[in-house]
Order: sequence, then structure tokens, then C-alpha cells
Amino acid sequence: MADAGSGAGAEGRAVAPPAAIPAAPPSGDGTAAGVSPPPPEIGSPEARIGVRDLTMAYGSFVLMRDLNFGIRRGSIFVIMGGSGCGKTTLLKHMIGLVEPARGEILYGEESFTRASGERRQELLRSFGVTYQQGALWSSKTLSENVALPLEQYTDLSAREIREICELKLALVGLKGFEDYYPSQISGGMRKRAGLARAMALDPDVLFFDEPSAGLDPISSHLLDELILELRDSLGSTVVLVTHELPSIFAIADDSVFLDTATRTMAARGNPRELLRNCDDPTVHRFLTRGAEEHPERRPA
Repeated sequence: MADAGSGAGAEGRAVAPPAAIPAAPPSGDGTAAGVSPPPPEIGSPEARIGVRDLTMAYGSFVLMRDLNFGIRRGSIFVIMGGSGCGKTTLLKHMIGLVEPARGEILYGEESFTRASGERRQELLRSFGVTYQQGALWSSKTLSENVALPLEQYTDLSAREIREICELKLALVGLKGFEDYYPSQISGGMRKRAGLARAMALDPDVLFFDEPSAGLDPISSHLLDELILELRDSLGSTVVLVTHELPSIFAIADDSVFLDTATRTMAARGNPRELLRNCDDPTVHRFLTRGAEEHPERRPA
């Protein structure tokens, strides 16, 4: 397992109305991202991940309850909602850093929550997780950072590990930076290096926690394109925590909206479809931020 965290996004980035949103990219199952297939049943062959009857709590304080959704294999799934709603906490439940107060997490038809410690470790090796700030070791080069999971979980030689590190860094646009230290590169490059480390063991599930936080719009757009390319080339299932609207509309195939008022799911579906069709005022306000100050951006 490679990387998870939390944080705020760029609030000033405006979103255009539905008619001006760029054409949706193809989704993981080959349909247009704006025309979603029915959500997969939890525990079905189509669902890579399932969240069943999940309650998240800290002691007696219930953060979210009754969360139920399946995540289709090869899709990009966004967890969205306002600050403090539990987006990152949900991601932590999905990777086993926090135990459910009630309910369970499934991978395919297998319960991750009820799995033995040994089996959990096996499942964790199929995950790649990127932390918000990259979470790179400052005393190690980029290549040495990417090598860590390979050294820990494989019997590959030093030469083989070096070759894999070079390949993973090249995949995220960091060819030639193998021997640089994190302090010598930009914030966006550190995020990409964290992604290279997350891919070290060739995971088929990638988790991102606020990947665009702190990035300028161009770097954020390039990171969105990289996530799409990796999903399409590797066939990975991607779970993304974010509240950055441009990213949500650009790459998401499916999503869930967590509502702090009701402490449960307020909406589920492709964000582009939710923008057009969801009647929940909280979800509508979230997806149309900036429209009040800029009437020309108000959805039709």
C-alpha cells in the first residue's frame, strides 16, 4: 500500500453551466461518462468495491450512517461533499485505517472488514493510495521513495527495482528526475511522484485524497488527464476524494455525495447527471458554486 490525508481545495475555480462543460470522456465500461450504466450491486462481479450498511463514528458521535453503494470495476468514483462531512474518513474505512462502527467494506464478493489479518495484508497489496501532499520521505530520492514497497514486498534485485522505479516515474512524467529529492521539485511533481510510488506494486485499485489540493489550474488539469490515462491504460478502479468541481466534472464516472445535515448519502450518480437532475438543494448548491456571483454560469 502506498499512500491517504485530507485538506482543502482551490475555492476560486469556477464551474461552467452544463452546456459549457466539455464533452465527457469515455467511462471505464466504454459508455460516455454523462450516460451512466446502472450502479452495480454490492458484492456482484461488476462491483470492484462495495460499501454495505456502513456507519462511521468516533465514539458516540456518528459521522455518517447507512452508506450503501457499489463501485464498478474500471470506473472513476468520486466521494464528494462539504468540509467535515467525512470524505477522507470514508476513504480510511475503505483501506482499513479505521474500523466501521457498523457495516462492512467488500472487495469483489469478499468482505475486507471481516477478513483475517493475513488476508487483509494480501488485499492491501492490490491497493495504491496517494496522500494529499505526496508523503514522500524527504531524505530519499524519488527513485528510492518508489522503491520502498518493492523492497518490502518483493524479492526483486536492486537492478530490477531500479528499472521498475524508472518506468513508474516515466509513466507520471518524471523521467530524468529519478535522483532528485522531494525538496528539489514542485508541489505538482511531488504529487506525481507519490502516484508513481502508489503504482509500484501494480495495484488494480487506486485511491486519491484531494489530489489537486494546492495546485494551480493547469497542473490540476494535467493531473486529471494523467488519472484518466492511467485508468484507461491499466484498467484500474479509481476512488477519488475531492470537492474540486472542474476535476469532478472532467473525470468522474460515478459519485456519492455525503451530507453533514442528514449524516448520510444525499445523492448518488454521475456528477454531470446530478447537476442536471438532482432536486436536493444541498447537492445543487455544491455543484453550482459560484453561480450566485456569476449568473451567466447558472445551470439552465
